[in-house]
Amino acid sequence: MSRPSDNRPTDAAVVEFLRSHHGAEPEELERLDGGFWSAAYGYRLGDEELVLRINDEPDGFRDDRRAMRYGSPNLPVPEVLAIGEGFGRWFAVSRRHRGRFLEIVGGDEVETAGATVVGLLAALRSVPPDDTVAPPWRTWLLDGITDRPDHHTRGWRSKIATARNVDRTFRAAERRIGSLIDACEDRNQLVHSDLLHQNVLVSPAADAVTAVFSWKCSTWGDSLYDLAWCTFWGRWHPNIGALDLWERVVPGLAPADALDVAVRHHVYELQIGAGHLGWYATIGDDDGLSWTARQLDELLEQGPWEAPDDPQGRFNSR
Repeated sequence: MSRPSDNRPTDAAVVEFLRSHHGAEPEELERLDGGFWSAAYGYRLGDEELVLRINDEPDGFRDDRRAMRYGSPNLPVPEVLAIGEGFGRWFAVSRRHRGRFLEIVGGDEVETAGATVVGLLAALRSVPPDDTVAPPWRTWLLDGITDRPDHHTRGWRSKIATARNVDRTFRAAERRIGSLIDACEDRNQLVHSDLLHQNVLVSPAADAVTAVFSWKCSTWGDSLYDLAWCTFWGRWHPNIGALDLWERVVPGLAPADALDVAVRHHVYELQIGAGHLGWYATIGDDDGLSWTARQLDELLEQGPWEAPDDPQGRFNSR
């Protein structure tokens, strides 16, 4: 699968489009790296810093605009100013937020960055429910490891089946998830489900989140999933793993959120890994496929993480 973000118009065509769209001359056009699904450009219009994104489909842009309602000082969501058709595709114009990607924080920033991510996870968890219709939580989890004919990754299961070791790992993860999924009850909490991967910006000092992007995968369910996302991908990004987010987040959970916490977290890490086997098979990334299968093998052997000291029994199963 080619990256849609590689299908860029010429810079001259972008300038002409922006000139027509705004009725003013754009300045300081800059190609931006990052997203897989869209080609992005930063530019200035008078005193405003803006971003143009171009994609084949509008749904992700609409999800980003819908997510503006979740914005707060601890959960800064860029304002989407316009969505429309252009370049024979779709475009969105948003306000630009500055910062650096969360996953490149340095090893000497662990304490500061750790507190920042804990605050981000708490901000996501505390967003009041809205009228968004989301699938039942267990259905959403199982859909993520199902080869769906209506999805852009359709066909991945047969590709995995040709790699015997990977197929064996996927089947083991699928069985473990199925055996434990009853612990994953419906919760009405905001789940971003794609933190990291250049979707979170932090300040130069790593002491604040400056933007959270890419809400196309968001849903309503168990906010512990976002913690599992960070701990799973902390295996890929060592400085994220060094944040010790499990030890930082779990002791502060409310009693209702602490119930079966280790089992739920285990299910979510396995689901994230198993789902990404399908993703790497789709894009033909054999290295990513092998790496993910190794992580799943380790998780299956290790089992759920050990809950923190729990004299009151808050983390026990029913």
